[in-house]
Amino acid sequence: LALNPWDVILCISGTIISCENAIVVLVIFYSPAFRAPMFLLIGSLATADLLAGLGLILHFAFVYLIPSEAVSLLTVALLVTSFTASVSSLLTITIDRYLSLCNALTYSSERTVTRTHIMLVLSWGASLCQGLLPVLGWNCLREPSSCSIIKPLTRSHLTLLSVSLLAVLAAMFQLYVHICRIVCRHAQQIAVQRHFLGSSPDVSSRKGIATLAVILGTLVSCWLPLAVYGLLGDPSDPALYTYATLLAATSSSVLNPVIYAFRNQEMQRVLWAVCCGCCSSAPPFRSRSPSDV
Repeated sequence: LALNPWDVILCISGTIISCENAIVVLVIFYSPAFRAPMFLLIGSLATADLLAGLGLILHFAFVYLIPSEAVSLLTVALLVTSFTASVSSLLTITIDRYLSLCNALTYSSERTVTRTHIMLVLSWGASLCQGLLPVLGWNCLREPSSCSIIKPLTRSHLTLLSVSLLAVLAAMFQLYVHICRIVCRHAQQIAVQRHFLGSSPDVSSRKGIATLAVILGTLVSCWLPLAVYGLLGDPSDPALYTYATLLAATSSSVLNPVIYAFRNQEMQRVLWAVCCGCCSSAPPFRSRSPSDV
C-alpha cells in the first residue's frame, strides 16, 4: 500500500499517547501512595489511553506490513475497546468528583472503594462488549455496502457508538455544571463565615469555572466532531474528514494525562523525585482532596 500521511500522523500520535500514559500507569502502579479511589480511576483512564496508543501503532504496522482481515479486526477491536474505556473512565472520574463534593464526610469510607470497583468493572465490561462486536461478526468485510466512514465498522455499529458518546458527553456536562454550582456555593459560604470581602469568593469561583471550561472544552473539541460525523457522515465523503475527526479524538488521549494526572501535586512530586534520582528519599504522603485532580 502507498503510505498515507494521515496514518503516519496517527501512528506518531499513538507513540506519544503510549509514552505519556505509560509513565502515569507505572507511577500509580509502583507508588503505594496512589491507592486512593481517585487514583484508581486515573489509572483506569491512563490504561485505556495506553492501549489506544498501542492500538494505533499496531494498526499502522499491520496495515502496511502484515495486511490481514483477521488482524485488522483485532486491531479495530482493541481501538474501539480502549477509546470506549477512555471515555467511560472520564465519566467515572466525573461521577467520583461529584460524589466527593456531595458526600465529603463519608468519601473516605469503604463504601467509596466498593463503588469505585463497581464503576470500573461496569465501564470496562461495556467497553469490552463494544470492542468484541466486530470480531464476533458485526463488521462490513462481507458486505461492503454496510460500511461506515470507519471500516470495518458497520453504519449501525458506528451509530451506536456515536449515540453512546453523545450520551456520555451530555451526562458529564450536567455533572460538571452541578459541580460548578457546589464549588461556588461552598466558596460563598466560606467567605461569609470568615467575613471575607465580596471579591474573594469571586476569585475562587472564577478559578473553578476556568478549570471546568478547560475540561469541558477539551471533551467537546476532541469527541464531538467524531460523534456528529459518525452519525451524519457517508463512506463516499473524502477520507480527509474521517482522518480529521479521528485525529481530534486521539488528541484527547494526549491531553488526558496532562489534565488528570500531571496537574496533581502528588504526582508531580513523585515524577520530580524520579527525575532527580531520589525516589527512595521522597517522604510519604497522602492525597489531600479527592477532587484535586
